[in-house]
Amino acid sequence: MQEVQFDNCAIERALMPKLKTKSGAKKRFTMTGTGKVKAKHSGKRHGMIKRTSKFVREARHALILKPSDVRIVTKYMPYDR
Repeated sequence: MQEVQFDNCAIERALMPKLKTKSGAKKRFTMTGTGKVKAKHSGKRHGMIKRTSKFVREARHALILKPSDVRIVTKYMPYDR
């Protein structure tokens, strides 16, 4: 068997702690293949009778977040980029 030698820099990188993902963010957001962030519309859990038909229709599909919000979400999900 051969011995593997590491320089000090490689050992430090191996011992660095992992970053934690916010569990609330991983439940609410997904990343697309191109790096955009998808989210669901709010206000669709219950009470659809009192909502307008237009609101229900427009809130049907996922939305792509704006760049200012994407910066925040990518901090919460460091390994999902």
